Parts: sequence; C-alpha cells; structure tokens
Amino acid sequence: MTETTSGPARGSRAKGSKAKGLRIERIHTTPGVHPYDEVTWARRDVVMTNWRDGSINFEQRGVEFPDSWSVNAVNIVTSKYFRGAVGADNRESSLKQLIDRVVKTYRKAGEENGYFTSPADAELFDHELTYALLHQVFSFNSPVWFNVGTAQPQQVSACFILSVDDSMESILDWYKEEGMIFKGGSGAGLNLSRIRSSKELLSSGGNASGPVSFMRGADASAGTIKSGGATRRAAKMVVLDVDHPDVEAFIETKVKEEEKIRALRDAGFDMDLGGDDITSVQYQNANNSVRVNDEFMNAVESGAKFGLRSRMTGEVIEEVDAKSLFRKMAEAAHVCADPGIQYDDIINRWHTSPETGRITASNPCSEYMHLDNSSCNLASLNLMKFLRDDDQGNQSFDAERFAKVVELVITAMDISICFADFPTEKIGETTRAFRQLGIGYANLGALLMATGHAYDSDGGRALAGAITSLMTGTSYKRSAELAAIVGPYDGFARNADAHKRVMKQHADANASATRTDDLDNPVWAAATEAWQDVIRLGEKNGFRNAQASVLAPTGTIGLMMDCDTTGVEPDLALVKFKKLVGGGSMQIVNNTVPKALKRLGYQPEQVEAIVAHIAEHGNVVDAPGLKDEHYSVFDCAMGERSIAPMGHVRMMAAAQPFLSGAISKTVNMPASSTVEDVEEIYLQGWKLGTKALAVYVENSKVGQPLSAKTKEKAPEETAAPKPEKVIEYRPVRKRLPKGRPGITTSFTVGGAEGYMTANSYPDDGLGEVFLKMSKQGSTLAGMMDAFSIAVSVGMQYGVPLETYVSKFTNMRFEPAGMTDDPDVRMAQSIVDYIFRRLALDFLPFETRSALGIHSANERQRHLDTGSYEPSDDEVDVEGLSQSAPRQVEAPKVAPAAKAKAKEPEAAKPAPRQAHNSTELMEIQLGLSADAPLCLSCGTKMRRAGSCYLCEGCGSTSGCS
Repeated sequence: MTETTSGPARGSRAKGSKAKGLRIERIHTTPGVHPYDEVTWARRDVVMTNWRDGSINFEQRGVEFPDSWSVNAVNIVTSKYFRGAVGADNRESSLKQLIDRVVKTYRKAGEENGYFTSPADAELFDHELTYALLHQVFSFNSPVWFNVGTAQPQQVSACFILSVDDSMESILDWYKEEGMIFKGGSGAGLNLSRIRSSKELLSSGGNASGPVSFMRGADASAGTIKSGGATRRAAKMVVLDVDHPDVEAFIETKVKEEEKIRALRDAGFDMDLGGDDITSVQYQNANNSVRVNDEFMNAVESGAKFGLRSRMTGEVIEEVDAKSLFRKMAEAAHVCADPGIQYDDIINRWHTSPETGRITASNPCSEYMHLDNSSCNLASLNLMKFLRDDDQGNQSFDAERFAKVVELVITAMDISICFADFPTEKIGETTRAFRQLGIGYANLGALLMATGHAYDSDGGRALAGAITSLMTGTSYKRSAELAAIVGPYDGFARNADAHKRVMKQHADANASATRTDDLDNPVWAAATEAWQDVIRLGEKNGFRNAQASVLAPTGTIGLMMDCDTTGVEPDLALVKFKKLVGGGSMQIVNNTVPKALKRLGYQPEQVEAIVAHIAEHGNVVDAPGLKDEHYSVFDCAMGERSIAPMGHVRMMAAAQPFLSGAISKTVNMPASSTVEDVEEIYLQGWKLGTKALAVYVENSKVGQPLSAKTKEKAPEETAAPKPEKVIEYRPVRKRLPKGRPGITTSFTVGGAEGYMTANSYPDDGLGEVFLKMSKQGSTLAGMMDAFSIAVSVGMQYGVPLETYVSKFTNMRFEPAGMTDDPDVRMAQSIVDYIFRRLALDFLPFETRSALGIHSANERQRHLDTGSYEPSDDEVDVEGLSQSAPRQVEAPKVAPAAKAKAKEPEAAKPAPRQAHNSTELMEIQLGLSADAPLCLSCGTKMRRAGSCYLCEGCGSTSGCS
C-alpha cells in the first residue's frame, strides 16, 4: 500500500537529509484537482434555538458547506467548531477554512518532523486528508477541531488518566489537575486505591479519612466547574480496587445518595435531573467502577473468602465473602447504574507497556486504558462509507480502501503528538514517550442492519470482529512502518518483549475467529495479512505507538459525519428525526432499512410496503410480507423488539480481542431485570474477555429529565409539607349531561358487523362509547359491552382518549382484516378499528399524526405534496383538523403520486413536540429514554457509548 524507506532512529529529521520517509498513496483524490473543486458548495443560515423558551442560542448566516451535508451536521460544525467571535470579521464561515486550519497544521508538522519522502507526498497527504474529512469518511475528536491551528494551546487529546498517591499534596494536585482538564471540556479518570483506607492508621496515630471522603471534595469541584458555564457536565471516572478495605463504602456511595433523592423528592424538593435541589446530592459527577481481578472472580464462582488488603503493607486486614461482595455490586448497579466493573487481569494481559507500570484506571467513558498520567488522541471512521453495492445489487465491505484510510488517519494522529500541548507536564511527558492513539469507528449498527445482519447474531459479530481486527492490524502495521522512519516510541525498548507478545495475541485471536459469510470472509483475509505484516515489521522496526485503537462514543463527531449510529452501538430506533433545509423537520424511516430488505431478497413492492408499515408503527412487528426469521435484523436498542442485554455483551466480546484499549458502552437492561440478571452480565463479561462493563436498568434512577412544561410552582408548593398532615388525592368522575351530542357509526371488520355510538360532553370532548355487535348474546358482544363501559368510566375519570388510542391501536386478534371505512381500510382487530376511528373523529391532527393515524384525504395529500398537514379549510377555529366525510370514496392515486409512493424512504412531518430522534422514539413507541436534557438547548439527549449526546446542538456529557 504505502512504501517506506529507513530514516533516522529517533525524532525529527534534519533538513537536507537524504533519508526518505513515507511515500503516500492516492486513495480518493484526482491528480491535478483539489478536493474542494469536486463538490457543490451551498450557503446556509444556521439559527439554533432553545425550544423551551424560543430564545436563540446561536446564529450565523451564510456559512458555506457541501450541499450533501445535512442540516444537523452543518449546524453542529458551525456552532461547535468554527473559531472566532460570533459576528466578528475573523470568524470562520466555511468548512474549507475549518479543514484547512487543521490539515495545514498536520502537513506542516509532518514535513518538519520527517514523515514524508517529498513535498509531493506531503501535498498528497494534505489532499487525501482533506477529501476524507470533506466527504465525512472519518473525523478527528473534538479537541482537534477546537484547538489545532489556533493561537490557544493545541490540545488534541480528549481522554486523560491521572494518578493520586497517599499524601495530601498528591490529593490536592488531583483536584487541581482534574479541574483544569474539566475547564478545557475534556474528562479524566483515576484509581484511588493507593490512598489508605479508613480502617488504617495515619502516621500521627489517628484513623485515615479514606478515599471515599476525598471523592466528596472532587465531586463538589467537578459540579462547580460544570455549573460555572460549561456547555456539558464534567466527565470523570473514579476506580477502586476490589481488595481495598473501603470497597463496600465505595459501592454504596451512590445507593445512599439515591435514597436521599427519594426522601427529598417525597418532601417536595425538585430532584429532577437539572432541578434546583439536585446539587445537594453528592457523588453525581463521576462514573464509579470497581476494578476486580481473576482471584476475586474465581472466589465468586467457588463461594470462597476474599481478602481486603492494607494499602501500606499489602497484608490482609479483613476477609469477606466474595459472593456477597459481588452481590452488593450488582444490587447497587441495579438501583443506580453504579458501580461499573473493570477486569484488571484481562486489561493488563493485553498491556503493551507493563515494564513501565500497570494499567490501573480508564478515562470516564472506559475506552482508553493505559498508563497513569497519560492521554489519548481519538479519531473515528464512518463504516457506512466503505459499504459497496455493485451493478447486480451485491454488497461488499471495501477492505482495501478501508485499510488505506486507516493508514492515512494513523499517520496524521501520530503527527499530531509532535505539536500537541497537554494540560499537565506529567501527561505531556508520558504521552510523548508512549504516543497512545485511539483510532475507532462509528456506524457499526447501521452497517450491520444495511447488510442484513442482526446485531445479536453470529454473522453480525463476525463482521464487526473482522473490521475491528483489520483496523487495529493495519494501525500497528503503519506504526511499525513509522518506527522505521521516525523511530519507535521512547518506552518501546524497555517493553519490546511485552509489546510483541501482545501483537502475537491479537494475531492468534484473528486466526481463531469464526468466519461466517461472503461479507466478513474477505475482511478476515485482509486482517490476517495485516497481522502477518505487524509481526514481521514489528520484529524488525519496533513500533511508533504503544496503543493504536479504542471504540469511543463518537458523540459530536458522529453527528458531524451524519452517522445513524454511534461507536459500537446498534440503531436507537427504526424511525429518526431529520431537519430540513429552509426549516421544518421530517420523521423518516432509516435509510438502512431498505438496504437491509434488498440484501435479504425482498422485491421493491415488498420493500415499499414494509417501509410504509415501519413509518406508521415504528417497528416491524406484523409488517406485511416480512418473514419471522428476519425480524431480528431490525432489532434496536429500544422499542418493542429491543436487543437482549447479553446481545450487547456478546458484541463487545467479538470486538475486544482486536482493540488496544476497550469499548465505551452501557448494557441497557429492561425494567424487569433482577439483581441476579446484573450479576450474570458482570460474570459473563469476565468470562467472555471484555475489559469493562456498565449496566443501566430502565427506570431505575429516581432523578428523571425535566418535563417539556416549564415548572411554575406557587410559593406554598415549594415548601416541604408538614409531616403530620396527610393529603389523599382521589380522581373525580365527571358525568355527561342527560342530553349529549353523539355519533353512531356502523362498521364491518373482517366480516363482523357492529355499531359504535360515541357521545361527547357539550364542550369538552369524548365522554363515553357504546359498542354493539350484530350477534346479541354472543361472547364477543358481551365482552364489547363490558369493554365499552370500562373505557367510558375511565374517560369520565379523566383518562385521555390519546392514552387509550396509543394502547389499543395495533392490538391483533380475530376478527381482523378489511373494513368498510375508507379512512381505515385494514384493521388488526375490532379494538384496533374502534380506536383509530375515535382518533380520527375526536383527536387533533398533531396528536393522531404523532400516533401515525391519518384520514384517506391526508394520506392522499402526503402522496401529492409530501405532507400530511391539513389545508386551511380543514382546520377549525381551534386548529383541530377534521377528518373527511366517511361516505366519500377513497381518492384515486395519480401516476406521479404512485411513483413517489414507491420510493423506499417513507417520510412524514415530525410531530411538533419532537425535537430529535430520542423524543420522536419516545412519542412513537411510548417509551421513556434514559437520558438527561441538554444543558445548552433543552432537548433530550441520547446514549452514545457510556456517555450522552445531544442531536440538536452536538453537546456531549463525555470526553470525546
């Protein structure tokens, strides 16, 4: 691929030297044509508002981007990454300026440090890097876009690991160093296990405070910096070894705080996430993890005792039942998602630099694991850019081009360390000596679905493993090539044997991995060749980098690349939220769905019908013509068919043997999960060889995101109620008057005839429903009578009609089938029909549109104009759309409309109360996503690895 010739053993090359560097190979660019000249550019206005109060958060008009970039990507890059004061003449206003600022800096540093054979190679490096960034093939992590090429310190790393020793001076240094990293918008992690426990004595004779007490001060510091104007929460990780005598107190820190939240909430305090009173709760700014070893896990399995050791002497000062301690970890995680678990022996078994020191901690998102006082510079590739479709419709993953891009990106990442600045001198020294890199990828979930692989399947795991192996193998191959030119990392000589042993472990894992189909086999073959080169070149040249790869959350940069899924995550849901040029938004079925159906062998007409079903229902259950064995391909992180927790763990295990670092990922578990389920996840994570795990049990935490409504409390409501006063609230039934307006509808569903009478309050909506089936005395008629009474009483007690509609539509049982109603041509049951008809008659357009219920006229309008919105003559004075008269025949579809209907992407206006894909999913699937509200724009965030990401403005709660 790329030729190299030997150069100096270490450092930069002197000017005039005849030694040669890298000979860069052309990948995407055209000779004699600059990448900017191959795209169509357009001017956009970026105006970003806080949807809660309508205020403008950010505004910059006339920015220049390729016309292929989405509105969301343009908004996020403009607001997050363009440098210069808003409104100032020197502020960046074009993507060209942003890319040039970064790429020119990398090129200059590469030339000055002897990376290229000739000026022509430096220019080709410049053009290829520009092309890949311009076309969203990959992205550097956010600090690169923030800092490189500016007058401020050029920090390129997003992930940091600190250290703390058993002295007050070291503890205070920890507070300071962590604060400086938070101030710069990054995150840090560290292990507190060197601090002596509260069960040990100080030199003065008194008892030590223990690490948990010092965590309190660090937590307060992080919270203060967060609330002092930062656009995201401070991100930090705190680790404690399982043999530390204070490990039980560490495990229980957040559990006790959760109990405090419950008590304060019940007393009337505002304990929502972001609420006024939540700041009184401690330990909320860090992710906690217990570092377990094989000795402890074996003791858990055998039911043996386990020793807790003095920090000063290493002697066992207390024995505990390992299984009971493990149980406490699971109980705590079940309640509040902390602590996570890190597997110490597995981590250090894959450590390339053990002679320098053990790996004791990770960054906040758990993907970067290396030496104390070090940092990692990240970049991620967009996997969907390497999926090929040939003229016959066959798919393949372009392994050759993928490997070439990996070589290009790794070269650039290593160059960045030559000019990078660091938050502390110790971190700078370690990073320059070991040159840790973290190449990774995004859009794995989208790639698997598009290729017809279920996320939780052997084929899906094989393809993910093959791609990860090829990525890391190619990265270390390039690292060995760079070592021949600019020298191996400073710590290599001392750690050479260990580093080469780890390379052999990777190669052996690659050789023994399972191959499954025509998609992953060629990728495995390319990976095998890469690892053979790694072993050969590493033996000869050594390696330029102690670490090469991780799988990060890819939050903001994932949005920059227009990725459907982040990091190693599956799709969140099948329908997503899309902003439109010129304003407005649409909800569309993910573009990966039609690709998957085509790969699975469905014909265009079948694809159209299935996509239409997904657009209406949000899932594939009962989609027309979809085979049962293909349902799993469309399983998502949330929804009616969500991926089982072990499916997430197995995917992590498939990728882990081919990563230098680890994987940022939280294993989501349903609300029905037990403590035993959490124990099993933690146990299987160890057995399958993952390096770290965190779990979140749905609805387990008390603090929930603020509701869309602005809270307005009277003064007396904010005070805590007097404990002696007990107030009981009871629903009040509002009966209908003797004379009441009503509609009687005759209907036929699957041959069964019936009548529905819906009576209303004179001025306040539906109040009762009567259902009569034609065969009086039958079981069905009796059940319909009882059902209608129950529904009517519920509505009179205040249950909204939309609640019934969301619960009973799509309920499937016989009789079902064709109806005689032009607005509801097919019904899955009588109940399904009844509530669709009631929705059309009594619910406003916006409410039922969010539920996917439209009249025949509205569906026709969508075919003609692409919008379901009612025309002016169909909207009453209150803005409620009225359904068309039921006696009108279903309109005929014009030829042009038919052609449009056959497009595989089903789209309709996004519900007005949805502001991103997370909120859209909640509305469509009736779920509550585990996510805080964005501190910048007020919309609900979504998970990205073990962090959170805002689709609206690109803010993240993590460190990448």
